[in-house]
Amino acid sequence: MRKGIHPENYRVVAFKDMSNDDVFLTKSTADTNETIEVDGVEYPLVKMEISRTSHPYYTGKSKLVDTAGRIDKFKNKYAKFKK
Repeated sequence: MRKGIHPENYRVVAFKDMSNDDVFLTKSTADTNETIEVDGVEYPLVKMEISRTSHPYYTGKSKLVDTAGRIDKFKNKYAKFKK
């Protein structure tokens, strides 16, 4: 392995799925300013819209997650073509 090309700041980070409030810990180099307490220990927090606990592929359930309003924008944009 070449030296100096891999990040040195690996640390345990909490990832939080905002759609179902699931939190899991893993090592990461992701930058974040927020923290969360898990089992009495404070960890850096990375928020996600979808994870393995809410993604339809892994859960087998179809769930609509539209936090950015994309569906409404699409419907408004193409409403004029509706017959």
